[in-house]
Amino acid sequence: MKLTKTSQTDNSVRWRLLLASATMLFVELALIRWAGANVVHLSYFSNFILLGSFLGVGLGFLIPAARGQWLKRWAPVPLALLVVLVRQYPVQVRQSSSQIIYFTSVNTTGFPEWVTLPAIFLLTAVIMMVIGKITADFFRRLPPLDAYRYDLLGSLTGSVSFALLSWLRAPSVVWGVLAAAALLILGERRNILRYGIPLTAMVFALFSETTTAGTSWSPYYKIQLFDGSISVNGIPHQLIMPLPTLLQENSLYRQAYDQTPANPHKRVLVIGAGNGNDVAVALANGAERVDAVEIDPRLQQIGAQLHPAKPYDDPRVHVHINDGRAFLERTHTKYDLVVLALPDSLTLVSGASNLRLESYLFTRQAFEAARDHLAPNGAFVMYNYYRTSWLIDRFAGTLEDIYGHAPCMTPFGTNAVVLMAGMTPADQSCKQTWQPSGAVPAAASDDHPFPYLFRRDIPTLYLGVLGAILLVTVSSVRLAGVRLRNTVRYTDMFLLGAAFMLLETKNVINFALYFGTTWLVNALVFIGVLLAVLAGVEVRRRLPRVKQPLLQLLLFGSLAVAWLAPADAVLSLPFAARLAAAVALAFAPIFFANLIFSDRLALAPDPTSAFGANLLGALTGGALEYLALVTGYQALLLVAALLYLGACVAMRFVGRTATPVRDDALAHEDEGLSSK
Repeated sequence: MKLTKTSQTDNSVRWRLLLASATMLFVELALIRWAGANVVHLSYFSNFILLGSFLGVGLGFLIPAARGQWLKRWAPVPLALLVVLVRQYPVQVRQSSSQIIYFTSVNTTGFPEWVTLPAIFLLTAVIMMVIGKITADFFRRLPPLDAYRYDLLGSLTGSVSFALLSWLRAPSVVWGVLAAAALLILGERRNILRYGIPLTAMVFALFSETTTAGTSWSPYYKIQLFDGSISVNGIPHQLIMPLPTLLQENSLYRQAYDQTPANPHKRVLVIGAGNGNDVAVALANGAERVDAVEIDPRLQQIGAQLHPAKPYDDPRVHVHINDGRAFLERTHTKYDLVVLALPDSLTLVSGASNLRLESYLFTRQAFEAARDHLAPNGAFVMYNYYRTSWLIDRFAGTLEDIYGHAPCMTPFGTNAVVLMAGMTPADQSCKQTWQPSGAVPAAASDDHPFPYLFRRDIPTLYLGVLGAILLVTVSSVRLAGVRLRNTVRYTDMFLLGAAFMLLETKNVINFALYFGTTWLVNALVFIGVLLAVLAGVEVRRRLPRVKQPLLQLLLFGSLAVAWLAPADAVLSLPFAARLAAAVALAFAPIFFANLIFSDRLALAPDPTSAFGANLLGALTGGALEYLALVTGYQALLLVAALLYLGACVAMRFVGRTATPVRDDALAHEDEGLSSK
């Protein structure tokens, strides 16, 4: 009977661990989406919430079992505090115009960034620390690989749940209700009132946001609609305009047609179709077919419902909800005109990289792909509200290199510029030809897709913020009562975490290039990473012994193959072959790395602390990702390889025991539970 009750207790712990882990990842993803939608400063710091989450969860796992129990009693308070504060003091752009792009200096509401960013980082760390503490206490009560297995299953559950909500375009109050329900279950009956009050405040704050007139959510943005003006993530983004206004003589929308008088304009591709302004102009200029590519389904839906010209109702228009670069790679159609229509995402591919939704549209390879889809007398047009002359020079200089002649440049006011390049000089009729204003910056590339970065360096602001995060991390570890001497023996786990984070980032980047920067691709990559990790755990659980030298050889061999495989070669493959190659290149190193990690975790004297050290290593890996601003993304594989090499060396010097040691207090607690 006692054995049966022990088995029941273990099953209860497993399911609670799964729920805690799912809640942990769900809250992390929700904070990344929601905070980024309400605080414009987070557009500049892509993985800010992610780093805070890793710090918090790492601390939660490193805090000894006997300490920090009071944290669990007040777990929802910091989450409610963050939501209420951001709702009361959101950071949004004050201007009502749509002439805002990411790198410019703008006037914002709310507190300045030096107040807002530290507050969000610290609150995020505290939120994830208390949820991490709840998870860690369940983690300790199971054998290491069993605990790790259910932790991964929980992470998969949280990731799939949030992906499903993104697909359904669920508003923020739904996220809040699900997180609140999970926390109430984890808090148990004795904390029902203590949890209920702050969680109710959080849900009410999100309910007030959801019921605000004109507010909706897409898989990418929080969208607010005001009398035809569309604001996304607190930044004015698009303006629905009537056709007569679009066709006025001084309209930038006309330039693509006015400056290509010999072009028939029969087949037109619009990338960044948005609410339909460019589509309406193409139809008015006699287009017989318009392929309208828009990555955000909600923005296209708003245009279909509200645009006075009803361009999306026209049978000549074919809508493609897809990434523009991915569409170029898949279509074989030739166009008379390709229009890159103000594709400013104002958001990021994910919280795990510096990549923006439109980054791969502004690389040299993307411009070449657009050229390859032009008819013999076709033309390529791009326009935007540029804030610096060097950015115009970068894009115009790239077009000149590709087409062999200077493009037309038509300025509008102080910010807007239209750049247009015909297949030959005879295919463009310029009022003004581009002349460089100074030294022309190098073109952005698929390996270094940072068009808004003037030169290859890490901005001083980023270095300062990353330094502050490091300082906070060291201080937090000390304040949490973690004994650093006890964690030194897990140096290898720390390095494994840092390397794994770089591998995950590289995979997000690669899949965004190969298949598009859509939310679905991003979600599938994270789910694929978790499945590869889970596969490693399942294999390790079934192996009586693991030969570390063989695993290390397979790991470094798979990293070498990923390093040597050129992205252009993978991109040129048919879809099925490209998918197979991308999966093999991405997930083979992760699988072998996690076999090494799982073996180390299974033999760790204190697996919970080992896991905490691994999470803090992931934080370091997230900071190292900024090296890509200098080196490009391919070089991150070399950094990851060096970190793995350091971990393999460290394993030879740290102590390993054949049997993991469980916490005595928790062992007694298990005995007490099993006897009840």
